[in-house]
Amino acid sequence: MEVSNLIDMDALKENLKKKGYKLTPQRRSIVDTIIENEGQHLTAEEIYDKVKKSCPEIGLATVYRTILLLEELGVISRLELNDGCNRYEIMHSNETHRHHHLVCNNCHKVLEVQDDLLEDLEAAIEKQYKFKILDHSVKFYGICDECQNS
Repeated sequence: MEVSNLIDMDALKENLKKKGYKLTPQRRSIVDTIIENEGQHLTAEEIYDKVKKSCPEIGLATVYRTILLLEELGVISRLELNDGCNRYEIMHSNETHRHHHLVCNNCHKVLEVQDDLLEDLEAAIEKQYKFKILDHSVKFYGICDECQNS
């Protein structure tokens, strides 16, 4: 799958330009790495290790700054799994909410739940409390199938 098919690079360039930035080769390499590793929920250090292979001159500070910028632009989202590390994943333009995650307490594997399981609950909350929900984040902690059977 071609990386640029998952994100509109022209829109990203335009959004960066509005903020006074350019899509430098280093930033492009970071975006490409996050997209290429979709579903792996990488930390900033893991992104750095992978980007360094194709962009050896890049520094960890550049990766951190770019991650913050991409998060601010809504290109990626941060995922906190109560393990002391922030992890990042690409935001798809067709997502109205972040997807849900299943986190194994044993092996720490993270599985994605693509269905939005909370639509009815959100509608009830919005009606009852007159509160417009813009997003939500749900994580379920437990033991994955592999760990249960080993």
